[in-house]
Amino acid sequence: MAHDPGHAELHDPETDPLATYVLEPDDVRTLLARVVASPGAATHTSYAPFTGGPIAAVPLSTPDDVARAARRARAAHRLWAARPLGDRTAVLSRVHDLVLERQSEVLDLIQLESGKARVSAFEEVCDIAIVARHYAARAGRYLAPRRVPGLIPGLTTTKVLRHPVGVVGIVAPWNFPLTLTLGDVLPALVAGNAVLLRPDPQTALTALWAAELLEDAGLPEGLLQVLVGDGPTVGAAVVEHCDHVSFTGSTRTGRVVAAQAGERLVPATLELGGKNPMYVAADVDVEVVAEGAVRASFVGTGQVCVSIERIYVHEDVADEFLDAFARRTRDLRLGAGLDYRSDVGSLTSAAQLATVVEHVEDAIGHGATVLAGGVHRTDLGPWFYEPTILTDVPPEARLFREETFGPVVAVYRVASDDEAVAAMNDTEFGLNASIWTADTRRGAALAARVRAGTVNVNEGYVSTWGSMAAPQGGVGASGLGHRHGREGLWETTRVQTVAVQHGVHGVLGGPGVGLHRLFDLGTETWPRVYTQVLRAMKAARLP
Repeated sequence: MAHDPGHAELHDPETDPLATYVLEPDDVRTLLARVVASPGAATHTSYAPFTGGPIAAVPLSTPDDVARAARRARAAHRLWAARPLGDRTAVLSRVHDLVLERQSEVLDLIQLESGKARVSAFEEVCDIAIVARHYAARAGRYLAPRRVPGLIPGLTTTKVLRHPVGVVGIVAPWNFPLTLTLGDVLPALVAGNAVLLRPDPQTALTALWAAELLEDAGLPEGLLQVLVGDGPTVGAAVVEHCDHVSFTGSTRTGRVVAAQAGERLVPATLELGGKNPMYVAADVDVEVVAEGAVRASFVGTGQVCVSIERIYVHEDVADEFLDAFARRTRDLRLGAGLDYRSDVGSLTSAAQLATVVEHVEDAIGHGATVLAGGVHRTDLGPWFYEPTILTDVPPEARLFREETFGPVVAVYRVASDDEAVAAMNDTEFGLNASIWTADTRRGAALAARVRAGTVNVNEGYVSTWGSMAAPQGGVGASGLGHRHGREGLWETTRVQTVAVQHGVHGVLGGPGVGLHRLFDLGTETWPRVYTQVLRAMKAARLP
């Protein structure tokens, strides 16, 4: 992730004698020692979004470090996969307890590295507790051998088995440093895999904290190894050495990862970009919807894959909704404290701020109207930007179709449900969507018409994301594969079908009754006999 070079130089302790680290180097030394890196490795200095001050000098891994970590991971995987499933689920159960017990320390890290408000950071703690609890309870059911109908009932028994793929590579972004690292690590581990984790260098400390938590929960050494570096170098090396890759990030980079995985015939799970829409029907309680729209649009400072960037409002309630939405947005508290007194925090980087400013100014230049926000709040910190509502955004504006990934939402008026659905589907993306209506049956019917991997009725994103037994993923330019549910666990397994033919060798010296009896009839006879068998099986309604 890019930073302003001038800004970095100003606060670099190696070049500025007045600069000090936000965290004392001794406080993070143990965490940094967990990075797989060679002695004397180069470092990356991460900066606190709240202040611009340096956080830590994080050692950088190299492709050779990735290869070394992969060899160790394969050795650890073989022992881990051979252990009883109960040993693996016990680790997840302890993770659930520990993440809740130690939430204060990880909330501080998440805020310091990502700049998000504490209430948004707390969502990550909740998410990990839910993920750990769910897979600790359900992994046995998800991974159990499944019996299916065989070729010939009574003679053929067929089972579907699931085995761990081996080494799972996770290339994680900066916006959810706990959820999108540990949340993907846990199902991969409980399935019996080892993991190579490449967090974004900006949020490496949170990932390293998660690795320490897993060790304290009883995870054997070598099963989770953390490698830090840029995507094109270290991220690509992780893809080169893994048996399954899980990537969360931009659609542009996702296509590169998919191509690299495809070259190796390695499966990939990709959660990519989104331009997530919301529809507000005419029969809603406007104040309730306005509250939900504020959360859905501005949680995590809008740097959330599933947050809302487009809102379509039925013209009958548009004025009333806009008044309530703008009022509630202006009332949001921006701040940098490591406490719950702020609703919205900072953007994470200068690069992300630049995208937000460019999109808003471009939209205004094309005739858009600012109803709330639109201000870079340098009085609070270098990368704070007020939650912003725009109307009258024309198709020519970049913000109309491109993902902004910041605290900016555009509102449009529609005259009917059909117009709303058509507008919601007018995008290359298909990650998340939201529909608000007093008629939940109508809402569910509309949801089924929206081209998105998840659709929430009367909620922005929490209902689908928090339904851990259900798959979460995108369609179109929003990605491939799923996390959560049995599908998310199955992503890191390979399928094996085992069919057993019984009676082939007979019993107590008697003749066998296997398929060989059919084929022994000869090439002219057995097709006629089996034709009658097939007709009989259909008449008996056998699957």
